Amino acid sequence: MRIFTIILLFFGLNQLMYSQDQKSTISINFSNINQVEVLKKIEASTNFKFYFQEEWFDKTVLISGDYSNKTIEEILPKLFKDTDINFFIDKNKIILTKNSVIYDKYPIKGTKDLNTKTPIFFQQYDSVGKNKPETENPIALIGKEEIDSEIDFYILSGHITDLKDNKPLADITVKAKNTTISTTTDASGFYSLKLPTGISTIEVQSLVYRNTARKIMIYSNGTLDFSVVEKINQLDEVVVKGKSNQNIRTAITGVTTIEAEGVKTIPLILGERDILKVALTIPGVKTAGEGSSGFSVRGGKEDQNLVLLDNATLYNPAHLFGFFSSVNPYTINKVDIYKGGIPSEFGGRLSSVFDIISKNGNTEKFSGEGGIGPVTSNLTASIPVVKGKASLLVGGRATYSDWILKSLDDENLKNSEASFYDLFAKYNHKINKNNSIEGTGYYSKDRYSITPDSLYQYSNRLVSLKWKHAFSEKTNSEFNVTNSEYKFSINYDSPNPESFIYKYKIDETQVSLKFNTAFKAKHKFTYGISSKLYKVNPGEMTPNGSNSIVDPIKIDNEKGLESAAFLSDKFEITEKLLLDVGARYSLYAALGPSTQKIYQEGVPLTNSTVIEEKNYTNNEVINTSGGFEPRIGLRYIFDDSFFIKAGFDKNFQYIHLLSNNTTQAPTDTWKLSDLNVKPESGLQYSLGLFKKLDYKDIELSLEGYYKTSKNLVDYKVGATTILNQNIETELLQGEGKAYGVEFLLKKPYGRLNGWIGYTYSRSFIKLDSQFNDEKVNNGDFFPTNFDKPHDVSIVMNYKFTKRYSFSSNFVYQTGRPVTYPIGKYVLNGAEYTLYSDRNKFRIPDYYRLDIGLNIEGNHKIKKLAHSFWNISIYNVLGRNNPYSIFFVTKEGQIKAYKTSIFAMPIPTITYNFKF
Repeated sequence: MRIFTIILLFFGLNQLMYSQDQKSTISINFSNINQVEVLKKIEASTNFKFYFQEEWFDKTVLISGDYSNKTIEEILPKLFKDTDINFFIDKNKIILTKNSVIYDKYPIKGTKDLNTKTPIFFQQYDSVGKNKPETENPIALIGKEEIDSEIDFYILSGHITDLKDNKPLADITVKAKNTTISTTTDASGFYSLKLPTGISTIEVQSLVYRNTARKIMIYSNGTLDFSVVEKINQLDEVVVKGKSNQNIRTAITGVTTIEAEGVKTIPLILGERDILKVALTIPGVKTAGEGSSGFSVRGGKEDQNLVLLDNATLYNPAHLFGFFSSVNPYTINKVDIYKGGIPSEFGGRLSSVFDIISKNGNTEKFSGEGGIGPVTSNLTASIPVVKGKASLLVGGRATYSDWILKSLDDENLKNSEASFYDLFAKYNHKINKNNSIEGTGYYSKDRYSITPDSLYQYSNRLVSLKWKHAFSEKTNSEFNVTNSEYKFSINYDSPNPESFIYKYKIDETQVSLKFNTAFKAKHKFTYGISSKLYKVNPGEMTPNGSNSIVDPIKIDNEKGLESAAFLSDKFEITEKLLLDVGARYSLYAALGPSTQKIYQEGVPLTNSTVIEEKNYTNNEVINTSGGFEPRIGLRYIFDDSFFIKAGFDKNFQYIHLLSNNTTQAPTDTWKLSDLNVKPESGLQYSLGLFKKLDYKDIELSLEGYYKTSKNLVDYKVGATTILNQNIETELLQGEGKAYGVEFLLKKPYGRLNGWIGYTYSRSFIKLDSQFNDEKVNNGDFFPTNFDKPHDVSIVMNYKFTKRYSFSSNFVYQTGRPVTYPIGKYVLNGAEYTLYSDRNKFRIPDYYRLDIGLNIEGNHKIKKLAHSFWNISIYNVLGRNNPYSIFFVTKEGQIKAYKTSIFAMPIPTITYNFKF
């Protein structure tokens, strides 16, 4: 009995000591040390002993704390607040668990059915060894279990990337197995699922990548990333994607994505793989003519398109008279083209956004690709910097194109010379699961000489820095800083005394901050702010050499600040009905230093009607303008194969391209809005029907649009736009309207794949005024330079085997408008031309057929490099398509001239390789 009493006394004393240890207070302070070191410090100063695995903690995260007279139960929750670590105190032993909770008694959680709740303790590894752990793909524990939680559903989010190069993958299906819960990844590879508490199996599915699955145990909101591997038997046969998955996922109309990896089979000019030229085969996107730079999207002007490379503006997207795009195709991942509804995060242009996204480098191993063609060669290399986390992608391209110019019909071009090069570099670094950075640098330069005494040069330069940060599973951010510069010069060096050097430059710096937040699974918010500073040197001319008699001329510099705040909500009202509503408010301020001319009211703007010149100091506000820009998109799904969309958006544009040429030229200049040049504004209404046929995965789409615009910039007859101190006296601003219907039939997969696109569209402008000098065509609407009612594109690829395929590309367009002479008159014995109303006639229609044979290298996995040959013939029919038709008075007679670029078939052989 005495022994029994002693035993009871011992256990009672032990329990009392444990209770006192647990409830006794301790004091501890620490500064900038990791959590493992904190636990060891507590062990050293108390009787407590911790049991855990050190790899559960991120030792790069340093913390500080100061606790005085606190119990261990008060300290630990604060210490583990931002982790997925729980703890269980057993006497002086403290057992840490990752995610789950250890219970010492059955939890009572209200009156709800306990069978739907989390198990008392989820044991990943069986201590007896009866259930072997999955060593290759163990169950993932998500979040941190809370003892008293009454929540039945949690949010699982993450990113899907390509294992090879860490590239984010869009439109990958993510679903919970044996449920109806599913979603698709967005452009950044992000997904979000609302899952019930407990065990689920998450499946990742794609046609291009291997399907993968992962069993998870979800305790609270958390993240799970997947890296997927491309299917070995999948060839790059999809040349363009209208993004049926994206079309279903988004309510925005008029969205097209072109993947760079798929354009290699399309026969293009001189064998160059060119993603922006492929964009011209998409309904609604056109150019004014062969060899012209710039785009016209849904009847808009060339300057109404915002072209971005990694968020930085690219002012001139063309090399070599527009024959090539200015970005190395081997550095591009994809381009998203918004020609209908423009997301609220973009602004400053009326017609479209070309969002070019470059590739990320390979973080695992050194790799690269390149091509050798008849005119250009390029090479891109990917270098791992920190294995699995950071890489550097560098690329370069140059031309040796003079020989091709000698073969052209145009005599001026035959005696000309031209060359270009571009350089690209991108560094990307995933610091940790919540932070990553990217930096992009780009430079290109062109030089050409039409005559021996004139040298033209122009260049693009841009820098882009991006920091991506995840605040939580629901909210992430993106901070961008970019700078872009475009400049050109003309060096006229002649024996006569009128030699000169002319220069122009525009510089743009932008800062933006964007957030994405998923709210209650039904709402996905995008919101943020941006600010852009323009600096324009409108032009300066200096004498070239000591013998030149040219007087120096310099136009005053221009400066403007464009700022905006934006918000959009992707609201899933029901499974069938999706609403994407957005708002953008932009504010523009024209800034000094500047001298602004005040003109007499009620009379035309001329040099003789200036009544005052007002001077503004540096950064002084000259005037402000801006407004509210709503964006609304609606999508309704009738069934899995048929859905409808409708949209409306409004945009403002504060910068204008000054060009009195038919097409955009490298020497065109940009003009900022100020006291005398108003901002442009535009409205667009759109409606689209989309249908997927069961037969051979054929996809059909039909979209219609109607656009109106105000303050479009045009010119008076005979206007001088270069080095004009009073440029506003040469400009006219008027109304515009455009409408059209776009049809696309697409077969993206299979032995025969491709698409057929047709567009019927019209584009008009009205330049009306109370003064005859400022009227054009009596103030009535007339066709713009880019009004081409009918446009047909057929792109087809047929695979004979896995290595051999045949491609063809057919284009037909209505001839663009032109002003023809309708009479003549004699003055001082010379004959001169009397012209028709502006753009009353048209040049002959344009059509062209290209063909190509594509040869893949053998499919051995282990070899030095994987090769791809392209043998193509551009303009195989030898069609003499007119580029322009013009009339001059020469030796007293009116003579008509027609120019064409390629009036004969152009065969090319291009070798591409990847290692």
